[in-house]
Amino acid sequence: MTTMTMKRPRDKLAPEPAPALSRFHTSRYALPKDNGTNSNLCSGPFLLSQIGDPTGFKPFWKSVGDQCKVTFYSSDFMSYLTDDQKVCWFLEKDLEDAIRKLHQTVGNATTEDRYIVVGTGSTQLYQAALYALTAPGGPEPVNVVSAVPYYSSYVEETNFLRSALYKWAGNAYSFDKEGPYIELVTMPNNPDGQVRDPVVNRFPHIKFQHRYDGKLIHDLAYYWPQYTPITTQADYDIMLFTFSKSMGHAGSRIGWAVVKDKDVAIKMTKYIELKSIDVSRESQHRAAKILGMVSDRSQCLGADFRFGKSLMAERWRKFKEVISCSRLFSVPKYMEEYCQFSGEHIETTSRSFAWLKCNNSHVEDLEIFLRGYKIMGRGGSMFGADPNHVRVSMLSDEVMFNLFLKWLSSILDTINNGN
Repeated sequence: MTTMTMKRPRDKLAPEPAPALSRFHTSRYALPKDNGTNSNLCSGPFLLSQIGDPTGFKPFWKSVGDQCKVTFYSSDFMSYLTDDQKVCWFLEKDLEDAIRKLHQTVGNATTEDRYIVVGTGSTQLYQAALYALTAPGGPEPVNVVSAVPYYSSYVEETNFLRSALYKWAGNAYSFDKEGPYIELVTMPNNPDGQVRDPVVNRFPHIKFQHRYDGKLIHDLAYYWPQYTPITTQADYDIMLFTFSKSMGHAGSRIGWAVVKDKDVAIKMTKYIELKSIDVSRESQHRAAKILGMVSDRSQCLGADFRFGKSLMAERWRKFKEVISCSRLFSVPKYMEEYCQFSGEHIETTSRSFAWLKCNNSHVEDLEIFLRGYKIMGRGGSMFGADPNHVRVSMLSDEVMFNLFLKWLSSILDTINNGN
């Protein structure tokens, strides 16, 4: 999910496919055909600002040099098995130790007396958690909800296989159905960066209070010091984390879940076993090496987080400077909070995405409006919100981020000048 470029297609604009089929089968990384709209203002390729590909952290990892070098021999990792006595039998011990040490160092999640389940990114772990919380099933699929604006991929990921175990049921704020349910809580929230709690059953005195206890999945992909103050040590039943957002290494496809209940951890492990047998051991060892270095006091304790925090703060400063030139756009405000990891009050915004709102009533769909200027954001409707919002990534490489600011500034200059 990053800002990236591709060459402009040479063929003419093709007819739009049927909306349902297009949305269901088209990659989120696909670029639209270029019909030259506003090309004089923003000439060049499209900026894919809708995905959170964390290439902005690459300069730090280049500076590390060979401190995280990992060497594999052709005879390494030939077996399926790692440790068949553990709940997650394909989890490498080095990675488990590094994960536990990292969380202890940062203080963002408790791992004591918890089970670690590794997956091919947190997306697979999300599916594994849904399976674990709903199998063997009942007369009706379990409703899955999240508060608006929710992470846009939740809907597609939940409904993709059309499972008989669970189904997407929409906005947690308006959910009032009887029966078991699962609520997804993203903290800080993707897309708007707010820190929030579960909302279903939050008012026990309301007459439609559920007779069933809901189950929670906490997606903590962005609960790291470079994005948000660490205000408490998270301690929930299922907590999902990802190597891509914690360290910036999306291509390794490593995620992990911290799970309280052994039976849930066993079911999650079984799901991954059936889907992919196990998780790449080469990727696990690479992740273990990098996570270990970040939490090693003798090397560069927290250096990655300090770099990331500085980078994000500076980007937000530049971004807010651009949009402050006009009343056309606005972004949410965040409270100053004390970060237990850094030991300081955090005043600057450093969220991974900007939840951009258009304040002009004549712009009905901000995603389409920005696309006309070759800026590809992810529209608010995909998050269950109004189409006058767009999520844009703050994680891209420096060249693409600066180009995004330049084009955004050009749009505002044009509008301010009445052109």
